[in-house]
Amino acid sequence: MKSEGVKKMDTKKILENLSDMGCNEKEISFMKKMYEEGDTDTLLRDLRKCRCHLMDELHDSQKKVDNMDFLIRQIQKEK
Repeated sequence: MKSEGVKKMDTKKILENLSDMGCNEKEISFMKKMYEEGDTDTLLRDLRKCRCHLMDELHDSQKKVDNMDFLIRQIQKEK
């Protein structure tokens, strides 16, 4: 359901954002189609899946940083 007075986003901006976030061409093409067809339920589902993937990557990176910090502290203790 669309609210009155809500301005639609520029499709070009959406595609740029998806690309900047690391979505591949297949994902971008599919989401563009869903947006243009007004299938916001499917679009939101896919955006949330992409977000979850980004969060997984973030957590993996955080674990690596934590491990690096631990290694640095251990080596500093040996000085």
